[in-house]
Amino acid sequence: MRVNKILVIGSSNTDMVVKTQKLPLPGETMLGGTFLMNAGGKGANQAVAAARLGGDVTLVAKVGNDIFGKQSIEGFKKENIHTDFIFITDKAPSGTAIIMVNEEGENCIVVAPGANALLLPVDMAQVKNLSEAEIILMQLEIPMETIEAVAKIAKANHQKLIINPAPAQKLSDELLHGIFLVTPNETEAAMLTGIPVIDERSASEAAEVFLRKGVQNVVITLGKKGAYFQNADLKFQIEAPVVQAKDTTAAGDTFNGALTVAITEKMEWEQAIHFAVRAASVSVTRMGAQASVPLRSEIEPLWNHNKNHIVSL
Repeated sequence: MRVNKILVIGSSNTDMVVKTQKLPLPGETMLGGTFLMNAGGKGANQAVAAARLGGDVTLVAKVGNDIFGKQSIEGFKKENIHTDFIFITDKAPSGTAIIMVNEEGENCIVVAPGANALLLPVDMAQVKNLSEAEIILMQLEIPMETIEAVAKIAKANHQKLIINPAPAQKLSDELLHGIFLVTPNETEAAMLTGIPVIDERSASEAAEVFLRKGVQNVVITLGKKGAYFQNADLKFQIEAPVVQAKDTTAAGDTFNGALTVAITEKMEWEQAIHFAVRAASVSVTRMGAQASVPLRSEIEPLWNHNKNHIVSL
């Protein structure tokens, strides 16, 4: 089953990955191991995840007029992602990211935005189906003015808008008010709310801050601990399965893409988040960003609701 009208607006990068025994200290030069070059960027990763897991996805992004940009567009077409609104510019190269991954699967990432920084509100005026999308998913690797412009359109049209606030940066109360869902990780939640997220109780306190600002639903991803959900009626945590992590690079992006599909399929919240947690858990067992995103058929055998912890308010 393919779900219509998912619009992902965000970044597209080429990731250059080096595996190392440990992450280097400032000024330290290390001999690493395997080098990989993969398609990445949070917007592109989330679009690929949604497409592989059953969504009919349109990606809105901007790439440079270079080999990386051309390879990215060809890759999206192979994933059955609509590419009508991937803009090409001569004013900047395609976005790139340098990623180091240690033996435990932890990573550090530096992104050179390139063309992503030129995805502007004027481009959104050319996206013909912007106001028709059932659900819009955005991240923070594109200009804030573009995010704010899209948010205004989505709110005016009563569309479901998901903001994944990564990489972490401040968001205005005006932007947050009225959005359907925000999906920070622990670090992003702490930055946006001022509450360190270390357990279920502190996750609830952070979620309350978002709810008071007018966000309708909050999901805080907790890495290997799973994910925490809260809205006006429900709060619960879904535990993640124990896996051997190799690379966590696109775990959050896989989670967001999977959750978006689950919402458009009208799953109940606990079912939707369980589905997204399982998808992310599969992704961390593989190297790469988009290369690690699982197919729907790889998620459903793991889908078991028996361990859900649901609390009604």
